[in-house]
Amino acid sequence: MRRILAIVFPLAALVTAALSAQEIKVTTHTLSNGMKILIHEDHDVPNVSLYFFYKIGSRNERPGTTGISHYFEHMMFNGAKKYGPKQFDIHMEKAGGRNNAYTSNDVTVYTDWFPKSALELMFDMESDRIRDLAFDPKIVESERGVVYSERRTSVDNSPFGVLDEQFNAAAFIAHPYHWPVIGWASDIEAWTMDDLKAHFKMGYAPNNCVMVVTGDVTPEEILALAKKYIEPIPSQPPPPAVRTMEPEQLGERRVVVRRPANLPLVMVGFHVGATRDPETPIYDLIETILTTGRSSRLHQRMVEKDQLALNVRGGTGPALDPTLFSFTFQVRSGKTPEAAEAALYEELDRLAKQGVTADELNKARNQILANFYRSLKTIAGKANSLGTYEVFYGDWNRINQVTQELDKVKPEDVQRVAAKIFTAKNRTVATLIPEKEKEAAQ
Repeated sequence: MRRILAIVFPLAALVTAALSAQEIKVTTHTLSNGMKILIHEDHDVPNVSLYFFYKIGSRNERPGTTGISHYFEHMMFNGAKKYGPKQFDIHMEKAGGRNNAYTSNDVTVYTDWFPKSALELMFDMESDRIRDLAFDPKIVESERGVVYSERRTSVDNSPFGVLDEQFNAAAFIAHPYHWPVIGWASDIEAWTMDDLKAHFKMGYAPNNCVMVVTGDVTPEEILALAKKYIEPIPSQPPPPAVRTMEPEQLGERRVVVRRPANLPLVMVGFHVGATRDPETPIYDLIETILTTGRSSRLHQRMVEKDQLALNVRGGTGPALDPTLFSFTFQVRSGKTPEAAEAALYEELDRLAKQGVTADELNKARNQILANFYRSLKTIAGKANSLGTYEVFYGDWNRINQVTQELDKVKPEDVQRVAAKIFTAKNRTVATLIPEKEKEAAQ
């Protein structure tokens, strides 16, 4: 196995070095109403990816309206002035395209993939729902029920979902990352029509959006369509700035959830900086060293050697504000959460005290680059990455600097950051203890 790895990773380094030399070229333009457009030409196939990154997520909500950003992920497919209920999907599918959307703490993103022949149709439909989304009371209530049902499925009836919700609520006591993206149940029940219209007006304004277009297009044709369909939509006052910052954690926090489940589940989180933090490349390397692949430290220790867990995941995700570096593991039958936790802390302590070798760091760097450039093989992957870098890193062109930023990281940087963040004082732990159905009902 060691011989195979020795061959594979130098090859990966050569491949990623060649790819990184091919810079992604982007044409940018800002419409008079404030919408920023990123255009990347890729004429390999006659298809287009059109992504809209609205800078509105659960962090822009307040107690009483939690979950409302996710709600609009549903509502945006339920009709506007020109294209009525379900017509967005129907027309897109007839044209040979498909779509999706996702909501996070920080953004709501709409994704369209379609043949170039449908390009003007997509601009027409997108402008219709941005400008004139319908608020039919019957549809509003119907989608409220859909979202409530989704919450029951993904949170209330899911061991992972219910633990994750309690974990974040404990880790963040002040910042809006405290509440779940899907929203508290009582808030879903209580949104008013005024709440919905106000949130839509501020969140879906063109000046609060980054449009990304990749594929068989030219900047000239995209800008002509944008000026025709998008630019007439007026700008709005942006969402109020999120001023509340999470205070420094002063000691370990613990949450225990008891409910029916097959096996114990544990989540452990440590506060780290936002994605724009200069230490983000170091977080990425630590994540890879500890949790990526069967040769990673935690897989080898907790899954293979000690057989304490069935799996171990970890790392951070894109975040506009300081976030968590978290670990999640399912405890193996016959083992205890305490034993698995102890093994995790021993490995984190070993990284903080003994550091990492140059070879292990180079291997992690090559793994990240191989995955990163693999994600850019499709026009959809490029669109999502360009939008992510523009919104979360502050500049789409950072996508062309990934190799250089990783190359700057030295073994001593990994050890320094690990020692800084992986402390008991900075730690939140959530544990799910399985109960039988009868016990849970008592």
